Amino acid sequence: MNSITAYIRQSLLDIYPPEEVKALIMIICCDMLGINALDIYTGKDINLSEGKKRDLENILFRLRKNEPIQYIQGFTQFCGMTFHVAQGVLIPRPETAELVELIVGESVHSPKILDIGTGSGCIAVSLAKKIPDADVTAWDVSSVALEIAQSNSRDLSAGVNFVLQDVFATEIAGDHLYDIIVSNPPYIIVSEKKAMESNVLDWEPESALFVADDDPLCFYTRIANLGKSLLSPNGKLYFEINQAYGAEVVDMLAVNGYKDTRLIKDFFGKDRIVTANR
Repeated sequence: MNSITAYIRQSLLDIYPPEEVKALIMIICCDMLGINALDIYTGKDINLSEGKKRDLENILFRLRKNEPIQYIQGFTQFCGMTFHVAQGVLIPRPETAELVELIVGESVHSPKILDIGTGSGCIAVSLAKKIPDADVTAWDVSSVALEIAQSNSRDLSAGVNFVLQDVFATEIAGDHLYDIIVSNPPYIIVSEKKAMESNVLDWEPESALFVADDDPLCFYTRIANLGKSLLSPNGKLYFEINQAYGAEVVDMLAVNGYKDTRLIKDFFGKDRIVTANR
């Protein structure tokens, strides 16, 4: 074991579990400090320049404050692409990639797609790249999030149209009909905070995570109501959901006249996606 990996391990083991520390060591050394992975595996003695030493100390300082490594790096991988992320947006999760792949597999020809609550733009940009003939629009209420999403769209040449829009506003931008409306809205109820890790609670935006305990379906109900006027005939809704409320979302959609509703589990076996036809 070389002294750098030992130093990183010693600095983080009281905060992170051993397997996570092992993964962080490789990210820090190889991806952020530019050290050859073979040198790490063979235990080669590695000397850092003064600049790299300062970089390492800054990385460890931020990790010890439980800042997510994706924010420290400034990017994350999603659907095989690199997305810029910062504190104003959620870090994309693998479950959301499952949602994207489902839509890609079921998409009609030249679909018009609306992504509500786009955040980093990961859903909208990924759909635009994976369905090249799609016309994709994305809304968010956060101007900070939209700046990050627009940057990701430019960097990946996705051509997504971004709109600053509060989904609960009386006036809704544009008069388009969409073939697909997709949303991964806030769905964690406030009382679930106590079970969450500090690297999420202290860093990722609360407005993109939480809803009130007494109205956990507020975003889904609002989007379902908007879908009555924004979806084309036989257009589809796609939601990422809180696993605890799958049946409730299905029932709400039925009450609002949607058909062919499906409740789909993610690769962890948890209820995670609901789809329905207009």
